[in-house]
Amino acid sequence: MGDGHNTIVCCFDPRSPQITAFNIHEWIYECLHVPEEKIRMIQIDGARRHVYIKFTDGEYMNQILQDTKGQLEYNHDNGEISQVQTEIAGMGTKKVRVANLPPEVKEYEIKVHMSKYGEVRSIKDEMWAAAYRYKVYSGIRIVEMRLKQHLPSNISIAGNDTLISYDGQPQTCHRCNETGHQRHDCPHGKRLGPSTNMQLTHTWADVVSNKPQEQHSVMPVLQKPSTKD
Repeated sequence: MGDGHNTIVCCFDPRSPQITAFNIHEWIYECLHVPEEKIRMIQIDGARRHVYIKFTDGEYMNQILQDTKGQLEYNHDNGEISQVQTEIAGMGTKKVRVANLPPEVKEYEIKVHMSKYGEVRSIKDEMWAAAYRYKVYSGIRIVEMRLKQHLPSNISIAGNDTLISYDGQPQTCHRCNETGHQRHDCPHGKRLGPSTNMQLTHTWADVVSNKPQEQHSVMPVLQKPSTKD
């Protein structure tokens, strides 16, 4: 399931009997009482026993989650009852990478800020990969947490602007943290000033990815001024 926007996932017991697509449609109607015009898509992942329901708007989806409290049941034809957990697609336990955070920021400060988005289970320092000469800490914190809502690409922790990334994270603008556009065409941003003659051989995204590059320099390269005879 690529786009988790306005989507919930119904997680059936992986040991439960197979269910036909017809019965899943009927179960959604009878259990959730969702009218057809409120559903944009139903996707079934039979191998994982997951059913994705994409709604037309987020408010209706959130109301469904609130009414069900994240728990449903499915009555099989043989009388067996399966417990079904519902949550926003892309949630669950994630390893969240926190970049651009000074090493002086304490672990408890990170936990306080990240707990707004879910249950923080552990915080670890990431190491540079073995391909690099110095196998030391990279400055990236890996926060393992069970999400209750998605994190934006940028949040402030202890007064520091940080970059947030994890698998399944909806893309948000790095300027305003809204979805649907990127920083270069942000409707809330100010026009940038004229470009300078300074350029980087690598972006910061290359640095925090912790992947070896053909060139390792991240120092600014100044264009050599032209000279006249």
